[in-house]
Amino acid sequence: MYTLGIDLGSSSVKTALLDVGSGRCAGGAMSPDAEMAISAPQPGVAEQDPVSWYDNARRAVRRTLEQAGAAAERVRAIGIAYQMHGLVCVDSSGKVLRPAIIWCDSRAVPYGDRAFAKIGEERCLRHLLNSPGNFTASKLAWVKEHEPEVYTRIHKIMLPGDWLAAALTGRICTTAPGLSEGILWDHLEEQPCAFLMDHFGFDPGLLGEPVPTFGVQGELTAAAAADFGLAEGTPVCYRAGDQPNNALSLSVLQPGEAAATAGTSGVIYGVSDRLEYDPESRVNTFLHVNHSPNAPRRGVLLCINGAGSVNAWLRRLLGVSGYEEMNHLAAEVAVGCDGLTVLPFGNGAERMLGNRIVGAGMAGLDLNRHTGAHLCRAVQEGVAFSFRYGMRIMESLGMSTSTIRAGRANLFLSDVFCETLACASGATIELFDTDGALGAARGAGVGAGIFDSPEAAFSSLERIGIVEPEAGEHDEAFHRWEAHLNNVLNK
Repeated sequence: MYTLGIDLGSSSVKTALLDVGSGRCAGGAMSPDAEMAISAPQPGVAEQDPVSWYDNARRAVRRTLEQAGAAAERVRAIGIAYQMHGLVCVDSSGKVLRPAIIWCDSRAVPYGDRAFAKIGEERCLRHLLNSPGNFTASKLAWVKEHEPEVYTRIHKIMLPGDWLAAALTGRICTTAPGLSEGILWDHLEEQPCAFLMDHFGFDPGLLGEPVPTFGVQGELTAAAAADFGLAEGTPVCYRAGDQPNNALSLSVLQPGEAAATAGTSGVIYGVSDRLEYDPESRVNTFLHVNHSPNAPRRGVLLCINGAGSVNAWLRRLLGVSGYEEMNHLAAEVAVGCDGLTVLPFGNGAERMLGNRIVGAGMAGLDLNRHTGAHLCRAVQEGVAFSFRYGMRIMESLGMSTSTIRAGRANLFLSDVFCETLACASGATIELFDTDGALGAARGAGVGAGIFDSPEAAFSSLERIGIVEPEAGEHDEAFHRWEAHLNNVLNK
């Protein structure tokens, strides 16, 4: 018996097949082999074609089934993880009306800022736990004003994972955690936020029906089953945004636990049972996958847009064979990179910097001394120092970041990055052999009733490494990096 996880990212779609009996991954794949295209015709714009998500998911699932030699009928449930905060608009026939506005698109910032001021900062923070900022609701407000001919044709709005699930099952629905990540959920009333919808002039009927995070959310249509090589009627039993799902994949479910990821963006995600919010909205609070009114669980999320994205940019610039080679080059250089400092903020507005677009940049470049290896290390140090900068905000809200769990993937494959993050932040980094797709597969098992609880689904999860912080030269390098950032922010 297997469960299937689909992780819809902005760089690629990854899939994993979980052998329920052994608790091990039976196969996995990703598509495309390189990064998925992001359309950015103007500064601050980031869009993708949802049809490309479906096509890449189809290819990845078929490769996974072939690799595992798994018969279609043995896949008992599907789970979906997805890039957060996006906006997909469809008409009454389910046709996509415009490209999806994805998470790192910055054009809606003024709409969120105006709503925050007009509705009232205290009311927003008490009910939404966030400023409307640059999230899904504000993105829809941008469409309403700039593309009224599109807006009038919208039947439903969806998050990326909602759209993929609808494409598989024919059923349009969402989840309460999904609505919370779109800043469409009232945390005090435990329902979609009426006053925000009223402020923007949105018809409540634009939202999909909320369904439980774990449970049958629809069944594969005959057409989707044929496309994916699966059995018609296979249930979709779980969906969650990529960061709550990453926390789930690491069994981060209880207050005080924290997870991290460093893919296209970099994230620290801590679980709380309180109505936590940052008065400056530099970190954000959403419903966690296991939230219920009687046992509240919320995720406090620090997001750095420019993380793996700057590493990917450097790989293209250097023309190296892959990230493993870059990790080896970074390890050749001493801590501090001989004075070279990199700010990785080149992927849209950064929430922890007050939704400012500060861009990526470097300081201290010496053309006679610095090499590609120095750049490799300086980029990884810059991302790790960005984490440390944001972790101080989380700690000011009472969140523990003394121990962080992460999957051994993306930047966490680099010993330099792990060591820098541990030593600069003072946090112990625990590494696990898992990823978002495998987490979604386990979540599907919970939703299908194959596992009794999320905790039971992760009983076979094993720690494969640990990085303890050590005193060294990282403090000096971090303070130099922070001084450079402050100079940029104060211009």
